Amino acid sequence: MANRPHRFPRRALAVGLLIVAAGLPAGPTVTGSTDTGRPTILRMLQLNLCNSGRAGCYTGRSITVASEVIRAEAPDLVTLNEICEDDVSALRSVFETVHPRRSVVSAFQAAGDRPSGADTRCRNGRPYGVGLLAHARTPATPDDVYGGIHPTQDLADPEERAWLCVDVNVDGGLLACTTHLANTDYRVALAQCGHLLDTILPTIRRSTGSGPAVLGGDLNLRADADPDVRSCAPPGHSRVDDGARQHIVATTGITLCCRRSVTMREATDHPGLLATVVIDGSRPGRPPT
Repeated sequence: MANRPHRFPRRALAVGLLIVAAGLPAGPTVTGSTDTGRPTILRMLQLNLCNSGRAGCYTGRSITVASEVIRAEAPDLVTLNEICEDDVSALRSVFETVHPRRSVVSAFQAAGDRPSGADTRCRNGRPYGVGLLAHARTPATPDDVYGGIHPTQDLADPEERAWLCVDVNVDGGLLACTTHLANTDYRVALAQCGHLLDTILPTIRRSTGSGPAVLGGDLNLRADADPDVRSCAPPGHSRVDDGARQHIVATTGITLCCRRSVTMREATDHPGLLATVVIDGSRPGRPPT
């Protein structure tokens, strides 16, 4: 079962999608250690699976295809958007077969439903939202999982967008996050993105002493528009994208490279985004005090 996130006050914090650990073409995944001064190299995969059963992009095949992609690419970290709560358990089982000798961390955060004041629901009745998979040397505890609803929302959209972060104890520490931002108003998406990167991630890192942070998700902001996703990323952050609306953003202390799109065979309306995350062991990347 996925870890339940530590709840921030419902309107107090906003987070973006952390999608950690992406994209080396082939070969070993975790290399080195921040404890030894050598870099740690991870493969990170971002997926928007359109699996609520309510949207026009729903095919009923995205979890099957995502399972095949995870087996083929063997990512160290997976960020998940537009999923049902039970999808996390299904994909965790696959992820565990890829990393049989590691402790696997999984987490889920439901999006809010404004009309009911409860969770947004998938067609199968399960909560709908965002999720995350990672592996670590030691198991995560509920205190390592953080999630909530962005404080800024588009009031014309009944879905209240959510964020999720996990303090992943991978070779020196990493805060991995994911989010799915508003698709109805780019100004709302920019506000959500900025609050996540400027406030939420630094707050969690200061309070927990975690290492650098990486965020993966469908930010619904393009890299070739004005204003674009760069408007919400603080100086010193690095970023890769799929050429459209999915992005992986990292704080100082992390280098991103080698991104590529992964076909989802029309099982969803987004490709997978795979990237390489290099955590610099010589710079622990602790947040400013």
